[in-house]
Amino acid sequence: MTDWRFSRDSIRSFRFVRCGFDAATGVAQLVYAFDDGPELVETVTVPGAPFALDGDRAKAVERALRLLHLIAGVSYYKAAVPKDILIESYAIDAATAALLTEVYESGLGEFAYRNGLQLRGAIRFPSSAAASGDAPSLGLRQHALVAIGGGKDSLVSIESLRGAGIDQTVTWIGGSQLIQACAERTGLPTLNIGRQLAPQLFEYNRSGAWNGHIPVTAVNSATLALAALLHGVDQVVFSNERSASYGSMIEGTGEVNHQWSKGWAFEQAFAKHLRTHVAADLRYYSLLRPLSELAVARQFAKSDRYDQHFSSCNRNFHILGERPAQRWCGICPKCHFVFLALAPFMSKPRLVGIFGRNLLDDASQTGGFDALLEYRDHKPFECVGEGQESRAAMAALAQRPEWREDAIVERFAHEILPQLDDVPAIEPLLVISDEHGIPDALWNRLRAHLAA
Repeated sequence: MTDWRFSRDSIRSFRFVRCGFDAATGVAQLVYAFDDGPELVETVTVPGAPFALDGDRAKAVERALRLLHLIAGVSYYKAAVPKDILIESYAIDAATAALLTEVYESGLGEFAYRNGLQLRGAIRFPSSAAASGDAPSLGLRQHALVAIGGGKDSLVSIESLRGAGIDQTVTWIGGSQLIQACAERTGLPTLNIGRQLAPQLFEYNRSGAWNGHIPVTAVNSATLALAALLHGVDQVVFSNERSASYGSMIEGTGEVNHQWSKGWAFEQAFAKHLRTHVAADLRYYSLLRPLSELAVARQFAKSDRYDQHFSSCNRNFHILGERPAQRWCGICPKCHFVFLALAPFMSKPRLVGIFGRNLLDDASQTGGFDALLEYRDHKPFECVGEGQESRAAMAALAQRPEWREDAIVERFAHEILPQLDDVPAIEPLLVISDEHGIPDALWNRLRAHLAA
């Protein structure tokens, strides 16, 4: 073991060694290994210990822990993408294996594309357990753990649930001070879950491991499902809108979705798996699934409560733990898209005040906005709206005196718009979809609020 060295191309197997949970401390251990290499130990810490677990709830926590172990393993598996996958301390049924295969194949779609790998059809999770019977109801109390990421989407969900009278705890994973400040601004109870990756992973990266995007929303979803059971609550709520289901169209490759685990296919599969394999009364859903990105932007613009606290700029979250001095870098795809999406629904002085500058009057940003419009480029590998949403927003701004002379908008009107056969108006893109997993009773209360 002491002589073992990480060598990406010679590794044959990835091992799910074991997982365990200490109810006295709230610490879960997720243990993995490559071949006969050292154990890779990840820890997840759920505040609120000690937890009193017995009977069906203890069994459900064990099932949720195993599910987290299996999904979180994607962070390590991708380092070498070996041929064989071994699950050593428990067995899974065929339905669980099928879910995991889809999470790894589709969730690593961008990773595979960027690294020139063919993973579809190459990932096989061994299944030997009998098919799981229906999971029992646990009598969970009505309360939502709502995932917050510091951006506009989760804040729209939180305020919508508040308006509907749903008790909620604002929940996040990791040490971001920006997310913490946003969570505290809600004035609601908070839950900050700790996650510590195995330190060897960073050594492996320096030694030539494959690297790239993972389906982090799938990992976070499994983490919050475990936390919900530990706290005895019945809802895990995310804020993924319907455009998350659409990827980037790559010539010669087809669709590659950066945010697959934020999409409707994952939501349906994961929610069903929790109900059938973990706890029948644990609900998992995205509150914003019926909405377009533009509809979410319209909802957010109705209140200025979070103007000086939120940020969707991913560059901020690359600075681990620190609260950046500027919440918006102003040059990444997320900054471009959020600025563009909010512009039709917000006064220009307010929007420029949020970002600190007018991104639409900076000619050097042309390429970034072209990608959002899917003009001479594909949609960026980021969590941004569909090309038609960006085109509709830009066309609307081209009609408005306060925006139409700005460099990016003026260029769109004169150079791009004449080449487009069909530019949708904003209004049809604000129509609410019936495709969602929101519980009926809640949806009946929310629908009118979200449509207004």
